[in-house]
Parts: sequence; C-alpha cells; structure tokens
Amino acid sequence: MRTILRYVSDGAWPLQWIRACLELAVLGSVIEAPLHGYGIAQHLEGRGFGRLKGGSLYPVLARLENAGHVEAAWQQGDFGPSRKYYTITGAGRRYLTDGLTQWKALARALDPAEEL
Repeated sequence: MRTILRYVSDGAWPLQWIRACLELAVLGSVIEAPLHGYGIAQHLEGRGFGRLKGGSLYPVLARLENAGHVEAAWQQGDFGPSRKYYTITGAGRRYLTDGLTQWKALARALDPAEEL
C-alpha cells in the first residue's frame, strides 16, 4: 500500500524527503511534552514541513503507537472536546536517536566535501 502525503501548503523540502523522515519529525515534536495531533501538525509546520493534513499525520501516529514509540491518551479539553495526546516512550527516544544518527551519516555521505 502506497502512502500519499497530503498538504495544504508546500514545505521547505521536497515531498519525498518529508515522507522519508516524517516518523522522526513526529517523534521530535513530542520529545519535550505530549501534544495532540493538531499541535504536532502546527509544530511541524513551524519547522518547515508544510501544513500536514490528518490523512498524512494520523497514519504515522498510528504506526508509531503500534510500534511502541508513542503512547496515546485521551484528555479532556479546557473549552472543547477531548483530544488524543501523544507521548514519546523510551523505545521511541531510542528510535529517534538512532534515526537522527543515520540521517546525519547520510547527509555526510551526500556531501562531496565531507571526508568519510
């Protein structure tokens, strides 16, 4: 099954790059504090990922939850309905750390001025 990333506006990078690193970007969004889906989307938009629609973000969150990288819990909103908040787990922190190390190694390998 092929996942198609849906946007309202363009991000700072090509869609293929965003698609490839979206799981790590989502984990990075919840490293400091739990966030609900819309909060994660806002965080990512502020970091240059464009405006994600739910059809792109929520399948990633479901995969991360199924893999044990995030935990989800419903919390009552202050002025509205309950929202599902996502918290990174220990396994998610390790996955993020390992993934960022691999991305940095890839960036070095792509840079012709970088010695390997």
